[in-house]
Amino acid sequence: MFTKKVKGFRLAAALGLGLTAAAWGNSAAAECSYTVTNAWGSGFTAEITVTNSGSSTINGWQVSWSYNNNNVTNSWNANVSGNYTASDMGWNGTLQPGQSASFGFQGNTNGGAAETPTVTGAICSGGNSSSSSSSSSSSSSSSSSSSSSSSSSSSSSSSSSSSSSSSSSSSSSSSSSSSSSSSSSSSSGGSQACVCNWYGQGTWPICENSNGWGYENGQSCIGQSTCEGQGQHSPGGVECGSSSSSSSSSSSSSSSSSSSSSSSSSSSSSSSSSSSSSSSSSSSSSSSGSTGNALFRVNSQGQITKNGEVFPVRCGSWFGLEGRHEPSDDPDNPEGAPMELYIGNVFWSNDNSRTIEQTMEEITARGINTIRFPIVPQTLDPTDPQGMGSVLKNYEPLRQDNARQAMEEFIVLADQYELEIMLDIHSCSNYVGWRAGRFDARPPYADADRNNYDFYREDSSCAATNNPDGVTRIQEYNKQMWLDDLRELAGLSDALGVDNIIGIDIFNEPWDYSWEDWKTHTEDAYTAIQEVNPNLLIFVQGISANANAQDGTPDTRDPVAHGDEFSNPNWGENLYPAGDNLPAVPQSQLVWSPHTYGPSVFVQRMFMDPNQPECEGMEGDEAGDNNCQIVIDPEVLRPGWEEHFGYLRDMGYAMVVGEFGGHLNWPQGSSERDIDRWSHLTTNNVDEQWQNAFVDYMDEKNIEACYWSINPESGDTGGLYSHAYDPISNTEGWGTWTGFEEAKWEMLYRLWD
Repeated sequence: MFTKKVKGFRLAAALGLGLTAAAWGNSAAAECSYTVTNAWGSGFTAEITVTNSGSSTINGWQVSWSYNNNNVTNSWNANVSGNYTASDMGWNGTLQPGQSASFGFQGNTNGGAAETPTVTGAICSGGNSSSSSSSSSSSSSSSSSSSSSSSSSSSSSSSSSSSSSSSSSSSSSSSSSSSSSSSSSSSSGGSQACVCNWYGQGTWPICENSNGWGYENGQSCIGQSTCEGQGQHSPGGVECGSSSSSSSSSSSSSSSSSSSSSSSSSSSSSSSSSSSSSSSSSSSSSSSGSTGNALFRVNSQGQITKNGEVFPVRCGSWFGLEGRHEPSDDPDNPEGAPMELYIGNVFWSNDNSRTIEQTMEEITARGINTIRFPIVPQTLDPTDPQGMGSVLKNYEPLRQDNARQAMEEFIVLADQYELEIMLDIHSCSNYVGWRAGRFDARPPYADADRNNYDFYREDSSCAATNNPDGVTRIQEYNKQMWLDDLRELAGLSDALGVDNIIGIDIFNEPWDYSWEDWKTHTEDAYTAIQEVNPNLLIFVQGISANANAQDGTPDTRDPVAHGDEFSNPNWGENLYPAGDNLPAVPQSQLVWSPHTYGPSVFVQRMFMDPNQPECEGMEGDEAGDNNCQIVIDPEVLRPGWEEHFGYLRDMGYAMVVGEFGGHLNWPQGSSERDIDRWSHLTTNNVDEQWQNAFVDYMDEKNIEACYWSINPESGDTGGLYSHAYDPISNTEGWGTWTGFEEAKWEMLYRLWD
């Protein structure tokens, strides 16, 4: 059975403290090996494996080693102190004969090479075995982890939208790594040991108590019905066989290049950072942590790094698999919520030539190196009917078998194009969608009383209780389910054999939480992700100006501090309370990711024309109905951005704005209701003015961003590609891409320069 035990351990002041070697009084003997698993110009990662080579049980272990020039900065899966001694963490201290435990660490070379010292200790009898670029195999490792937190202790906050780069550059750092992890659990002779072969990409245990993907006994697993429901083109399925001792399952990682995926134990170097990483294998009854994913961290200047080299995030969102809202008159799926990636090639188009590969080639050529990739819990279920079959709109030869398969294939393909993936849990439900401000969101929603509108979801809820009478569809979601999904996403690097997952945007626009609640959720999310893949960054959005509207008490809500009352934050923008109440997450792995938008998404009171005093304090539909004009004044807007999130960048945090964007000629191109309501505007580029003002602000603050969005199907923003669709004159053009929105790209080039 495939098992995983990867628990992060951040080494801080303990490095300066010594531990007296314990007298273990243990007659068992062990082989103690040191392996350099990755090395680059200024640093390295290494692994020490303790293998019980004797005939009796080892109950606790301690080993030592020393360097001439190198030093350790961070470690995981062991308690490390002094210069240097490591002991087990309890859960990995008991080793039966033939079993092993591994722990890892990151260090600095201090101008020299990565050293391979001898490992000593009272239990060590087999001496030292090491290699600078490939790891030794162990007969039965109980834990092997892939990466560590970086040596720097501060990070800058990150926002999700576009990031810095030039139009012609490709990703600044690309490291392909490969790892294979295999493990097995002993079984009695003649028993049937069943595993799930997932699309031919590896095998996982069958869940005992879960449907879909689950997390049981400290490991990811797959429900039997989910495994059996793989698409007709899949080489996978349930595999059972008689085993007299143990059955093993493995997932082998692939290293990627610009054109192909690689097999295990190969390495590649990128233009600005070359780092090789090795494959590690264990032959029986073992578990191996994630060693395939690149190591992403934040340095002391608040810059994101990949394998120790600065990685400028140039990002756009590519959405669709989180679900869309079909119109009520759709002939196949009225008011459905299909989960399907937009690819610019719908079945009714006159041109069916566009592919995902073409788009990846085009966007990388223009400088994008990171894709923010929204999904929902239902995306992870390959049997969900809204992810397959007749509900899909893409050109039939290019259609997915199911949403899960589409997600996995996209990540693997992005790895081949050297595109990093930021996974984004975008909602609790493909039906509730963007409206959800909490895990258990329930109606009424923000759009419940919109006029000239066909996209209500008052019948859908993510809450098991306290729902209004009109709710007929419940897709229950809660914190434990969310944490399990985070663990599952964190395991995708190993499951798919890729090294391009930069991190997880833990929940989209959690606007209905108080800061105290969201801070706690953030800390718990970090812990869950660390358990599975400590190489990842966590991207954390802000909240809003009110909380607890979707908690079952819709008539009451709690105000949340956000600085000056005049500057109202967007959903996901408010990080004002964070400064005095920071989450217990290392700055080296935390990226702040606020969202903010101009009038194309919501007309704020800060946009009102000061020459219309009767409009003061108005916003949204009320301002439009009263014929208010919009004036974009950067000097009015900047104080709000500064107190909502910008100050965190000054504190040294990483920041990648998670979403910003819009129709440059808004209200044109948006929705019929906005076009009608705002037809009185005398200026036809107010959102373009807002976006340019915000890009100027981000450029000044060294804030990076993810543009919403790459694809143009977002009704209130459009995208970086242009769209044949027009809500009035060409509704049949929906889903057909026609080129690039060059003015938006020029704006991003200015940010990336």
